[in-house]
Amino acid sequence: MAGNSFGRIFTVTSFGESHGPAIGCVVDGCPPGLALSVDDIQHDLDRRKPGTSRHVTQRQESDTVEILSGVFEGKTTGTPIALLIRNEDARSRDYGNLIDTFRPGHADYTYWQKYGIRDHRGGGRASARETAVRVAAAFMDELRKAGDSVGAKITTVAEFVPVGWGGPVYAKLDADLAGAMMSINAVKAVEIGSGFSSVTQRGSEHGDELTPDGFVTNHAGGILGGISTGQDIVVTIGIKPTSSIRVARRSIDKQGKPVTVETNGRHDPCVGIRATPIAEAMMALVLMDHALLHRAQNADVTTKTPKISGSLKKRAASGTQKPTAKINPDPDEA
Repeated sequence: MAGNSFGRIFTVTSFGESHGPAIGCVVDGCPPGLALSVDDIQHDLDRRKPGTSRHVTQRQESDTVEILSGVFEGKTTGTPIALLIRNEDARSRDYGNLIDTFRPGHADYTYWQKYGIRDHRGGGRASARETAVRVAAAFMDELRKAGDSVGAKITTVAEFVPVGWGGPVYAKLDADLAGAMMSINAVKAVEIGSGFSSVTQRGSEHGDELTPDGFVTNHAGGILGGISTGQDIVVTIGIKPTSSIRVARRSIDKQGKPVTVETNGRHDPCVGIRATPIAEAMMALVLMDHALLHRAQNADVTTKTPKISGSLKKRAASGTQKPTAKINPDPDEA
């Protein structure tokens, strides 16, 4: 199945299913000589692993990562890095009633129609379990007892990104970030900077003013014209409610007949609780890829214009005058 590799220079190819023997990935394009150990990776895996509280799925997985290749004596070798996480607590019997039926809101129906075969156990390749290789309590208790679920909104910020990463048209940094975030299971919306709030803003408000001391605001989310500005990169994602719930829902079986579906496996009432490190990982992968792309093409580019700070520091004294306005000679230029 195509679509399992990510990146252009720094690439990641993931493999495995939720209830298979293991999940894993191969990372290619990593520069040699970088310090890397299991402990460096395990910290973030522990942040998203299941079974860490009563508010997430009770599937007990240690998510212990193994480095199979590409690292020698604690340093990357420049060759592909293979990572493996073994599945330890898959309970496939919970999904026996889904062999011939499709869960509303899940990818069961679309996978079946596209490939003519699907792994019904835990969602197979469409399970959020795959994201492990990427890396209000009372209300949550109420949801779990009711067998229902809720969505989430997560904002990820990358600081100290230099100006100049990205490119025009088909190589835009924000386009790659949006695509990366949309690849995360259950993500249904992506915003860069002010995002949809930009619709209600005027141009005089939305456009981030520049001063010799830095940008005044960051409505653009650190990206203009597909290229980083030196400001914080700000990306917000909207995650839909978990599709596998105990509440009875209408659906159809493989013969197209109406059925009622209830999913009794172990599931998150809100996948957003464990999704933060996944969003961070996807942002890091995109930025690493763009750092290498920029180094390959534009490493020697210099300009006489000083690089300003990503944000304007608050001044103790106020009342400074705005600089003299300069008229755009072609304001209608698209």
